[in-house]
Amino acid sequence: MKKLISLLLVCALILPCVFTAAAADDGESFGAYKHVFIIGVDGAGRFIKDADTPNFDRIFADGAVDFNVRTEVKTDSGPNWGSMLTGVSYYQHKIHNGNSGEEQRTSETKYPSIFTYVRRAMPEAALASFVNWNNINFGIIETDIGVEKVRVGNDAALTDEICAYFDAGNAPTLFFVQLDEVDAAGHSHGSDSEEYFAALHEADGYVGRIYDALERNGLLEDGLFIVTADHGHKATGGHGRYSLRESTTTIAAAGRTVEKGGAMDAITRDRDIAAIALYALGVERPEAMTARLPAHLFEGVAGEPRSFFKDIIDGIISPVMRLVTLLMPTDR
Repeated sequence: MKKLISLLLVCALILPCVFTAAAADDGESFGAYKHVFIIGVDGAGRFIKDADTPNFDRIFADGAVDFNVRTEVKTDSGPNWGSMLTGVSYYQHKIHNGNSGEEQRTSETKYPSIFTYVRRAMPEAALASFVNWNNINFGIIETDIGVEKVRVGNDAALTDEICAYFDAGNAPTLFFVQLDEVDAAGHSHGSDSEEYFAALHEADGYVGRIYDALERNGLLEDGLFIVTADHGHKATGGHGRYSLRESTTTIAAAGRTVEKGGAMDAITRDRDIAAIALYALGVERPEAMTARLPAHLFEGVAGEPRSFFKDIIDGIISPVMRLVTLLMPTDR
């Protein structure tokens, strides 16, 4: 009986990846935006919903927010920022914390980032990435496509640079930010600590400042604004394994065609940010990309299926490990 129950649970996890809602209709959202802004809060996971975040609350009051998004099975930064930016699983892009700090990528790689796809579609587009953790600029975003890259090892100073960049009149087509200090607090104190939630509140202030800089420079009317995180933290600190605390994260989106009060669908993964960004900019996705559009994100756009056969390894391992996660008795 236990084996039968386990088999049924695995099937329940796998089948939604093969049979989901019909493919998305273009509606009014394909190519509806001139700018996509992706703000990543490293280590925040799903815990934004539990923190004091007045800026997040006001920005996404009429937006789509999901606090139950699944990360990659390996809940480290390299695999998850890699998946968000390439739109494929860790088993395909193979980016991890080690090689992202040692090996630079070019646009000729098998699974390039969305920056490469935007560059190919829009040769004159301004592209930029401002980060605290330099592995993203060094080993995830390609070196040969003209992305303006800035690294500042302090979130407050990084936010100053970002606001100054927009106040100087820059209007990038695709813009990526990675804030790092929530992750540092998670490592030092754990996701149950006052220090961790204080860091989330501080990060919310940075998100608010970036949003306000975009607003005062007229970039939000045709802009899609996204806040996300790569992974969470265990109660005692750290990440990399399979607990819900580590492997559940956030995607929040605000824009003029975003479904008000949307919550996305049950099979949303953090890698789907790649599909969302390209769709918003009107850039066709490559056939190999396994990222898909969630339901209840853009108005009038149905959720797309996730192909099991494009990435069979992830299609098998991910549901099994999710089952392991759901059966874990502690640190949920």
